[in-house]
Amino acid sequence: MINTLFSHIEEKVLLSDKDRELIEGFFSFRKLRKRQYLLQEGEVCKNLVFVAKGLLRTYNIDEKGNEHMSIFGWEGWWLSDFNSFLSGEPAVFNIDAIEDSELLLLSKSNYEALTLAVPTMDRYFRILYQNSLVTKERRLMSNITHSAEERYLELSASNPKIIERIPQNLIASYLGIAPETLSRIKKNLLSKK
Repeated sequence: MINTLFSHIEEKVLLSDKDRELIEGFFSFRKLRKRQYLLQEGEVCKNLVFVAKGLLRTYNIDEKGNEHMSIFGWEGWWLSDFNSFLSGEPAVFNIDAIEDSELLLLSKSNYEALTLAVPTMDRYFRILYQNSLVTKERRLMSNITHSAEERYLELSASNPKIIERIPQNLIASYLGIAPETLSRIKKNLLSKK
């Protein structure tokens, strides 16, 4: 499982054998069953989480009880309620497993110690944060400027294998549309083929 993490890190930065030995000691392991919570709104987020295997979702629930999907995280993704992780404030997001999952957890104290012990990891996390910011900006612009069909097509094109693993109602929530609207979009796209 740690090799999945190393592969992901080495897509961004180079690691020495000594770096690998040090890095491994900062992480703990956790398994989640399908539908099991990793974090619930109101708790303090104590870990950055690397998904080694499985599929998770980050979402919040509005006052009417509607779920609003924020992020899906699958193999090679990091998840957290980052504001809660950094500030110690209560989380505004829930994180739970869509599939049985295997996770590597990095506590805040271990995060700080890791970036000091292995300076390359500081660079790695900076690259991740930059990429995350760009992704969020693109998603925001897409939600403002694209139709629901265009957003669905973007999601399908960028994540074709993952989209098959996610229930349709969660995809609809992520796109900000009703499940019935997603069904209509998919039906219209099939009829165009």
